[in-house]
Amino acid sequence: MNFSIEIGPVTDLENLPKLKDVYITLLPGGDFKETAEQAEKLVKKGFNPIPHFPARSIENEVQLKEYVSRCKDGGTKQVLIIGGSREPIGDFDSSIQVLETGYFEDLKIGIAGHPEGSPDISDLKLEKAMNDKKPYADYIVTQWLLNPQPIIEFIAKQTIPVHVGITGPLKISSLIKFANIVGAKNSLNFLKSNFSKALDLMKPKDPNDLIGKVKSHSDNFHIYTFGGLKETNKWLMENKYV
Repeated sequence: MNFSIEIGPVTDLENLPKLKDVYITLLPGGDFKETAEQAEKLVKKGFNPIPHFPARSIENEVQLKEYVSRCKDGGTKQVLIIGGSREPIGDFDSSIQVLETGYFEDLKIGIAGHPEGSPDISDLKLEKAMNDKKPYADYIVTQWLLNPQPIIEFIAKQTIPVHVGITGPLKISSLIKFANIVGAKNSLNFLKSNFSKALDLMKPKDPNDLIGKVKSHSDNFHIYTFGGLKETNKWLMENKYV
């Protein structure tokens, strides 16, 4: 199995797990230069950085071109192109618009997948957007999920590899909060229906539960740590994944 992890543009790199692929976020209001700089630092440390390119957080083609150039100049070979925040700050409101610029030539491209749908777009439009983006993409990274069935069904429909989004070993109470934020409605219901005691809310949810049910459909797992990098690193080492 192959694992990747997600960090922020100012995350301390000294305690990173020994995973080759490291995604770097660009959150709404963030500075793309910081993400590009973090990518360059990762290259120098022997990692494969994968910076996020959120369409709605990029002002225009000029800024996009500069962002791509900074990443390429720093040694980036792979990117993740996503829609990003709900409200666009500039000219782009979808990832297909970013892909169509042609600025990502010679880069490996990942796109986002939403097996449980998205609170921002209808299922029909989401499926059309996925089909429009696939010709540009090398693989799909899904939002994090806990219910294996939507993931398995989603993978079966795809023509390119799927990297399954999972969480690190977070408490169920924390997972419910994040499920609400990202609109992972099926995983939220799955969580609420699968703990039997209040005490379960304080126990970390072991990602192996999901991995065991999905690994026959995909060898690639992408970890969302939600700031729990230390706990995730410990979990990876205990399970001999690194």
